Amino acid sequence: MIILTFFIGIIANFIGYVPPGNINLTVVQLAINRGMREAMKFIIAFSCVEFFFTWFIMNGVHWLAQQVHLDTVVDWVMVAVFVTMGVIAWRHRKVRPQTKKRSRQHSIRFGIIMGIVNPVQIPFWIITGSYLITNGWIATGLLALIIFSVGSAGGAFLCLFIYARSAKYVQKKLDLSNKTINTSVAFLLFGFAAYTIAKQVYLVFFKH
Repeated sequence: MIILTFFIGIIANFIGYVPPGNINLTVVQLAINRGMREAMKFIIAFSCVEFFFTWFIMNGVHWLAQQVHLDTVVDWVMVAVFVTMGVIAWRHRKVRPQTKKRSRQHSIRFGIIMGIVNPVQIPFWIITGSYLITNGWIATGLLALIIFSVGSAGGAFLCLFIYARSAKYVQKKLDLSNKTINTSVAFLLFGFAAYTIAKQVYLVFFKH
């Protein structure tokens, strides 16, 4: 059961990070602009935070599911995150990759910050966690949730690693410039923000 719990954690969070979002797009930018080494620092730091994030959410999944306006709060926080990161990507679209040596802790700190400021995972784990617990796929004991959270961190690491490697491969094969990559990322993030705003407008003014 413990081994199954571990692999369920890997699979669940791997799937959670497959759709393009602020985290995997950040990994793409890091891999292309600063190289795989810096991207790996970010991914490892982010995955460590993901362990604690998953454990915390899974312990409070039933309480969080009862909070009526939580999804609205998360949506507006994500709008702010998408817009902020979109602006950063847009402003750096013409900036050439930095060749100067950065602090060794820069990408690590960035990974920790992004791991903390990742509210989109709250509704994901409320839905996924509730389903897994209700259907008996995982237990709710201390050890079971720790093992599940370790698997979750592994799933995030694996998916983001594939994004980073793929980004470098695609850039090399298609000879994409930093301007093209950063502009595409910026438009994607702005698109996510616009979609989230449109969803909230529809829910508030049109859905009765």
